[in-house]
Amino acid sequence: MKEEKIITLAGNPNVGKTTVFNALTGMKQHTGNWAGKTVTNAKGYFKHNNENYTIIDIPGTYSLISQSKDEEVARDFICFKDTHKIIIVCDATSLERNLCLVLQTIEARKNVILCINLLDEAKKKHININIEKLSQILGIEVVGISARKKQGINILLEKLESNNNPYFIKYNEYIEKSINILQDSLKNIDTKKLDKRFICLKLLENDKQLIENIEKYINFNLHKDENIINSLEQAKAYLTDNNINIVDSITKEIYNNCEKITSQTVTYNDKDYYKKNIKIDKYLTSKSVGIPIMLVLLGLIFWITIVGANYPSSMLSNMFFSVEDELRYGLDYIHLPTFIVNIIVDGVYKVVAWVVSVMLPPMAIFFPLFTILEDLGYLPRIAFNMDRLFKKCNACGKQALTMCMGFGCNACAITGCRIIDSPRERLIAILTNNFVPCNGRFPTLISIISMFFIGGVVGFYNSFLAVLFLIFIILLGIAMTLLISNILSKTILKGIPTNFTLELPPYRKPQVFKTIVRSIFDRTLFVLARAVIVSIPAGIIIWLMANITIADKTILLYITDFLNPFASLMGLDGVILMAFILGFPANEIVFPIIIMTYLGGNTLIEIDNIQQLKELLLLNGWNLNTAICMAIFCIFHWPCSTTCLTIQKETKSLKWTFLSFAIPTIIGVLMCMAITLFFKVFS
Repeated sequence: MKEEKIITLAGNPNVGKTTVFNALTGMKQHTGNWAGKTVTNAKGYFKHNNENYTIIDIPGTYSLISQSKDEEVARDFICFKDTHKIIIVCDATSLERNLCLVLQTIEARKNVILCINLLDEAKKKHININIEKLSQILGIEVVGISARKKQGINILLEKLESNNNPYFIKYNEYIEKSINILQDSLKNIDTKKLDKRFICLKLLENDKQLIENIEKYINFNLHKDENIINSLEQAKAYLTDNNINIVDSITKEIYNNCEKITSQTVTYNDKDYYKKNIKIDKYLTSKSVGIPIMLVLLGLIFWITIVGANYPSSMLSNMFFSVEDELRYGLDYIHLPTFIVNIIVDGVYKVVAWVVSVMLPPMAIFFPLFTILEDLGYLPRIAFNMDRLFKKCNACGKQALTMCMGFGCNACAITGCRIIDSPRERLIAILTNNFVPCNGRFPTLISIISMFFIGGVVGFYNSFLAVLFLIFIILLGIAMTLLISNILSKTILKGIPTNFTLELPPYRKPQVFKTIVRSIFDRTLFVLARAVIVSIPAGIIIWLMANITIADKTILLYITDFLNPFASLMGLDGVILMAFILGFPANEIVFPIIIMTYLGGNTLIEIDNIQQLKELLLLNGWNLNTAICMAIFCIFHWPCSTTCLTIQKETKSLKWTFLSFAIPTIIGVLMCMAITLFFKVFS
């Protein structure tokens, strides 16, 4: 049996690398640039001309100078994995930017194929690429494809057994002389498939981490060879004497070569198209217009989510609660003890039913809409707009993207913080992410807004006002995110904000159907499954507390009475505070617990009429102060259990997990106390 040949699939983010992977292997897999999605390598298999191939889809990276864990994984795989071929996928509409990785890679390895994807989009934008001339200049095989349409894939397969004589960057005379000095000292060392010229450049750049990895790969300690040490000192002294900054000079020359090669091989037939795109970006990324547009789009997404989720949520709720009696009958039929039946039906089933019916519809709407903005190319513009604000707080502009993810699910957003390279800035993003409300908190916020702030008005006007109030609350959360980020960066997480390369990809027409399917399976069902898992034990605990009595009083009432004095200082009551505590596994069950306790029941009860719910709350002492404090505490309180577990997993620290729990809670308590004091003084 023939041995499988390994193919590495590399490239910048957002170039259609995964589409190429799927076209070659037939596998359907999504690995976009949302945080954490490509940390592990995707693997596939295919056969061509009786040869067996294994293809590895590595994380997207902009260069071999790694800035994050993802880029380090990609760099090490390119440099040190003995693969048959390295296919680098580039975006035909942004070739100049993508060539940076190509030129760096062919400096290290000779077995490179350049795959230029999205030729169909380039054609629409009147971009022409001379594939043959580009291949002659680079000295490697260059293939133009449209992976989505599977055009050019067969040509790519035919190039897998070709040989190369790659182009190399000629640097200034001082760097070239330094390389020659070092190359002489390496001539008797077996560097395997790694190019000696590349090793010389890394020694001159003093890339310590990469040099250590090179030494492991070639099984030779470069820093213990006297000849190499002497040559390196001689080369560095020569560069110093001539005032040459090695890193800046190399970087500058790479970009100059990218520009030069592109000018020789790429022509633009419609310059008006680019002027139009620049004009759009001028507005979307401006200080005065960019932020309002962002808020309008965010408001539109929330409005569609709020209005669209009502009917499916009601249908799911009716469906789940309609089969409750049948479930109970079935469990009785198999002679389970009544105690166990009640726990399963009134505890576990009802809590899970609430979570699914309330959580699934908003997520099924919100995540696809959010993903469409991502595919359209708008999310990087949001990060660009927010970067200035986060920089002023000594934080990272990428935090804006993780903050946006938090609107869907804070746990997903915490995982998303991996895109932030600096450990300090990543911690700031993790500790402040809970200040934006996840979709599990939206139903509570919307119910409060509908009952106490818009006077029961129905229809379009109702939903429009609800969105305005919701946006105000969200802006409060964003403002708190910036404030606490600033405080953390000046106290326990001091440091200078790092720079990062922010790609503003070209605008693309999103593939709506694929986006919906992808977001439902990759995000919605993934988050929902975790929420259901943590809701099951919560349902058992709630039922036990509501049904176990001591001296004619349930444990639930004992707890609410105990919490009442402290809760009243916050403008709440013991029932509300206890509901937040029991809602730790899932925010969706906070309001159902409040209703159940006010009604004195021992099981979760569904109330369909919002006016009926308002009357119940008013009878139990609610007023405007209570409603405001409830909304504030809904935003500013501890993360849910799923988010806390994710924080612990990401930080590997109980200290940071505790702080992420304590910081929003303390702020929420203090804000509620201040609001309550205000009402007492001025009412």
